[in-house]
Amino acid sequence: MAKIIVIFSTKGGVGKTLIATNLGVSLTREGKRVCLVDLDTQVVGDMAHMLGLSPEKCMADLMSFMMKQPQLTKKQDFIIKTKFDNVDFIAGVLKPQQAGYLYPEKLPEVFSILDKDYDYIVVDAGKNFSDIFLVALSQANLILLIATPDVLSVYQTKWALDTLLFLHFPLNMIKLVLNRAESLSSISWQEIRVNLPIDIISKVPSEGRLVNQAVNLGVPLVINSPRSRIASVLQELAAVLIEGKALYMDRKNIDQIKLKELIPDKSGQFWESQNLKESVLEPDSSEDKDEILILKKRIHGRLLDSMNIKKLDLRIFSDRKKARDLKERAGVIVSNLLVEEAGSFIPSQEIRKKLIKEILDEALGLGPLEDLLADPDITDIMVNNKDEIYVERFGLIELTSKKFISNDQVRTIIERIIAPIGRRIDESVPMVDARLVDGSRVNAIISPLSLTGPTLTIRKFRKERYKTIDLLNLGALTQGMADFIRACVLCRKNMIVSGGTGSGKTTMLNALSEYIPEGERIITLEDAAELKLNQRHWIRLESRPPNIEGKGGMAIRDLFRNTLRMRPDRIIVGECRGTESLDMLQAMNTGHDGSMTTVHANSTLDVLSRLDSMILMSGIELPTRAIREMVASAVDIIVHTARLSDGSRKIMAIAEVAGMRDEMHIDINEIFIYKQTGVDAKGKIIGHFTATGYKPSFLEEIRVRGISLSDEIFIPSKQ
Repeated sequence: MAKIIVIFSTKGGVGKTLIATNLGVSLTREGKRVCLVDLDTQVVGDMAHMLGLSPEKCMADLMSFMMKQPQLTKKQDFIIKTKFDNVDFIAGVLKPQQAGYLYPEKLPEVFSILDKDYDYIVVDAGKNFSDIFLVALSQANLILLIATPDVLSVYQTKWALDTLLFLHFPLNMIKLVLNRAESLSSISWQEIRVNLPIDIISKVPSEGRLVNQAVNLGVPLVINSPRSRIASVLQELAAVLIEGKALYMDRKNIDQIKLKELIPDKSGQFWESQNLKESVLEPDSSEDKDEILILKKRIHGRLLDSMNIKKLDLRIFSDRKKARDLKERAGVIVSNLLVEEAGSFIPSQEIRKKLIKEILDEALGLGPLEDLLADPDITDIMVNNKDEIYVERFGLIELTSKKFISNDQVRTIIERIIAPIGRRIDESVPMVDARLVDGSRVNAIISPLSLTGPTLTIRKFRKERYKTIDLLNLGALTQGMADFIRACVLCRKNMIVSGGTGSGKTTMLNALSEYIPEGERIITLEDAAELKLNQRHWIRLESRPPNIEGKGGMAIRDLFRNTLRMRPDRIIVGECRGTESLDMLQAMNTGHDGSMTTVHANSTLDVLSRLDSMILMSGIELPTRAIREMVASAVDIIVHTARLSDGSRKIMAIAEVAGMRDEMHIDINEIFIYKQTGVDAKGKIIGHFTATGYKPSFLEEIRVRGISLSDEIFIPSKQ
């Protein structure tokens, strides 16, 4: 029986058809028989063109023939033999108008016919959730989502993934293929892996010239340019699909009954059912029928009424004493209501205490988030809607069993967080940033921007402060690297820490700051205060958003101008993300040596592109050459961090910015790098740190200052 691989993306232009075509051909080069099926009913003919074909019949014709003659005898009339060994092809339609003649109920019969003659059926399924698409999915053994490393593609992929899970497709049968994975200024694959709970099965490089050449010739890329990097990666993917028998799901394990309930009759449009729209946005929870949950809802409602909690001044929650007194009074009321409502229904004292705590948390606290905030192992909390609360624990994202009573309660929690600091959230202001009392950073977004319900993201403020010794124990760097960055800080080198979201940039910045001598005056500027320095002579400044009237805002750049009048020895900016980048570079160039900041970037080289972009987007008209000369003279060292697929965080590279190579290019020389060599059976990354052999140009300056640094740390590892 053939294995059916369905390939799709809800976003166009991501290379879905190119990958489907070349993957199918790559499978045949491993000795397998493959049938390529083009079910894209909107962009018609692309797969045929890539194979150099001009089909005259298609699956719509085949289905019409099958309806007239159930016993098919001439399937070869509809299935085209290509000029490439063991690759056959069948088009879904020859023009978009034929889409109505693709009968969903006949598709399983077509696949059963193909089953007998092929090892693999590779389906280009288009990008719309039509009824024919849903049936194709129900026949699949493996689903490959195609995405590119940009915000829109990742967002669309997440939406598609959420929909697939709602349709009862098991998560382990869905894999991600990341196309154009090495695009400059793109989102790193580590960030994508964090935001999508599926494995990236392949990272396909971008080779536009070779792709265009192959498409123009009508020859698959893996045949036209077999020695190219992209061809090698696709061939490796084919080998993985052949060897990885555990990747495939038996079709009987897909909930076909649930799926059939969602396929509209002859409408051709998956999303036309209003009931389905509502069920996707507000999935029914089995807990709604649970007696305990019903009891909690009833008592919660009575408590709100008896204490008139909805009309409370929300600023009371920022006063710890008043909040504690309010919670004690509410606790007595809940205990009495529980006896009145439940009687002997809950005999266990332990369960009673747990119920009281949960009801009080929901009415006066942060509901199910209270326990998550108290868990020291959790670093991020992500509320997608009332039924979905994810956390990041030890660098990996997991779905919790916690749930809110309703989406209204999520809104209430958001308002409870932001009201004490004078912020608001409603349809006119549907996004807000705030901070909890303990320093945790909060972002909230509601309808009409969030279609899945009120969304809340909390980056917990870590009470402990990681030192370099802690990072060494965690395997984030080596002793030689630690000695080098210590020397850089003492030598007052300007440093940028780069990396993706959650890669450990702020942690690294904290670790660097421990080497700043005690006698220096340090000023830190942050959007949300996260830095934790040990030095006594430390001034902390934090930006402020505008108030409800849109006034009183104070951006990082405004703070920066004032900082220069405060006689700082070192300036540390929590993150450069806009116009303050230019101010930071100017400060580094005008006597504030030893300054530090962080930048979102995918590599040490990408830092330069990001700085270019941020300065140009600020509206300041400077020639690119002038910007790069400023960067080259201001920045000395880049420390690049990343979160790997196993959740571990490491310093991936330490590089020196070595000045201008020519009029437009800056030299970046990597001094230390991390080399990944594999992944063990438990998914743990295998690799090692090594020096590159390059010695920094300021090595003599370090020694003149009396800082001890061994030459041996710059000798490459022999591993």
